[in-house]
Amino acid sequence: MRQLKTVSGTLVDIPNRNMFGARIDVSEQGDIESITADSNPEPGFILPGFVDAHVHVESSMLGPVAFAREAVRHGTLGVVQDPHEIANVLGIKGVDFMLAEAARTPLFFATGAPSCVPATPFETAGAELDHNDITQLLARNEVTHLSEMMNVPGVLNRESGVMAKLEAARQHGKPVDGHAPGLRGADLSTYVQAGISTDHECLDLDEALEKAAAGLSIQLRYGSAARIFTPLLPLIDRFPQSCMFCSDDKHPDDLMRGHIDEMVRIAVQEGIDIFHVLQAACVNPVLHYSLPLGLLREGDRADWIEVEDLQTFHVKRSVLKGKVVAEKGVSVLPMEEPLDQPNQFLLQPITSGSLRVPAKQGACRLITVTDGDLITGSVTCFPTIVDGTVVADASRDILKLVVCNRYAEYPEPAVAMVSGIGLQRGAFAASIAHDSHHLVAVGCDDTALERAINMVIGSKGGLAAVDGQGREELMPLPVAGLMTTMNCEQAAESYIRLNALVRACGCPLHAPFMTLSFLSLPVIPNLKLTDQGLFDGIQFRRVGFWV
Repeated sequence: MRQLKTVSGTLVDIPNRNMFGARIDVSEQGDIESITADSNPEPGFILPGFVDAHVHVESSMLGPVAFAREAVRHGTLGVVQDPHEIANVLGIKGVDFMLAEAARTPLFFATGAPSCVPATPFETAGAELDHNDITQLLARNEVTHLSEMMNVPGVLNRESGVMAKLEAARQHGKPVDGHAPGLRGADLSTYVQAGISTDHECLDLDEALEKAAAGLSIQLRYGSAARIFTPLLPLIDRFPQSCMFCSDDKHPDDLMRGHIDEMVRIAVQEGIDIFHVLQAACVNPVLHYSLPLGLLREGDRADWIEVEDLQTFHVKRSVLKGKVVAEKGVSVLPMEEPLDQPNQFLLQPITSGSLRVPAKQGACRLITVTDGDLITGSVTCFPTIVDGTVVADASRDILKLVVCNRYAEYPEPAVAMVSGIGLQRGAFAASIAHDSHHLVAVGCDDTALERAINMVIGSKGGLAAVDGQGREELMPLPVAGLMTTMNCEQAAESYIRLNALVRACGCPLHAPFMTLSFLSLPVIPNLKLTDQGLFDGIQFRRVGFWV
């Protein structure tokens, strides 16, 4: 990586809402020695780096090194990561893996202690982090915060284990991230008073405004599946000090196209004040999480990005501690495979007939899916019956959804029906199934489902798609069944082939595998399927297949 000594350009002074020609001199230690006026600056604009204020790096299916290598191309210099996904598979061993891998790259990773492992008692966990584990993690300097507190009922009811985790964060002076979709009124006040400081799950602008007024910092999200972003943008001009940008979950093909830079571009094009946008993208996360990233002040670390203009925000160069980490759209960070490939995957191949659902009189519950929204619906329908069993019926857009416990060798699969996926033939499956990451699959017939499921089992984790006519695609994920050892370009190519096959089978979803992965997440309403069966995310209780 090339060390810079001096640069020139138009410096964007975000706090003072000013721009001026400037020359920046960098010390040998990688700090900003001086910033002086330059009446004839070089073309381009110099800004603090972008920060992703909340992301599960594992959901990119990349390790931290590969993620960083791609992110710096888009001007991302800092990432606030929640290793919740790998912690659900491997516990503290998974958190240690993410910390060790993050330390191998110059991009700054702020790593949280996952607060909800497992997320609920209504699914079989791969690991558990109790309040003693959380206290130990928060005592470590490299752990910067308590990650999203998804157990909203536990906070509202002041459950002892939940309150102990919040108290540990308070004692160590570290912020607590929230996760509270739809929370309003008195319950919101109780949640905030418990010490929660952020939320990235606002369902609409009114909710976001109420949460910001209650004291929460709102992380506007633009990920691969959840994209309630543009409707929330007016919040930025109303509460510029209380907004951040985050991706939450970003698949490799989307990451190649853009990251926080894409969000900045959209916000500015929508007419939001540019200094407010950059405050959210560059400054607020640094201040909220006390990140060591520089903010273009004398004495700060020499961290910045240079962009061609303030409309497209095309990144010319990314700089960390005075060293060029990306230039002209090319990352100069080396690609290195993970030092380890930890995993926990016991599930054995399923046999023919194991997905059979005997027919009964009456209606069954049906999960409904909306593209781009993690919230699912819950309706009832009379399923299609063939030879005394419930079958998928693509003509009615009613497919079979399956979740298999990956932490047992021969579990009984959980089965439900789902609408909105749109497949006309075939099936697809994944070992990414939030939050316990069992194997989840959806398909038009049991034969295709069994094949897709067994492909994932055979690789001890991965993504698979079959069209029922002989065409198949598989992307192994050897690290915890969540991450590949490939770089972003290779992962994106494999993922694009999978998506192309799924779409060729009729699925219209923007991110089919991402949407599938959230159909088992019980902490987001309404109806979900865990390895233990259907779960009502409103009433927070298990429900049956039949009404």
